[in-house]
Amino acid sequence: MIVYDKLWSTMKAKGFSQYKLIKEYDISSSQLDRLRKNSNVNTYTLNRLCNILDCQLDDIAQFVKDEESQPNG
Repeated sequence: MIVYDKLWSTMKAKGFSQYKLIKEYDISSSQLDRLRKNSNVNTYTLNRLCNILDCQLDDIAQFVKDEESQPNG
C-alpha cells in the first residue's frame, strides 16, 4: 500500500497549506481527500505535487507492505 503521511510533513516544512494548494495551484480538494485517506491518486497528481513542493516522490509517498498481500508459507 502507498501511504502519503510524508506529504503533510513535507508541506509543513516548505510552508504549504492545503488551502494554498487548492487556491494557488488548483489541486482539487477531492485529490487532497484521497491523499489523506491513502486512496488511489494518479501519477499526474504526484508529479504536480513534487514540482510544486520542489521535492522527490519519496518525500511525499512511501510503500508499506500489506499484511494481506504476503504469500502464505
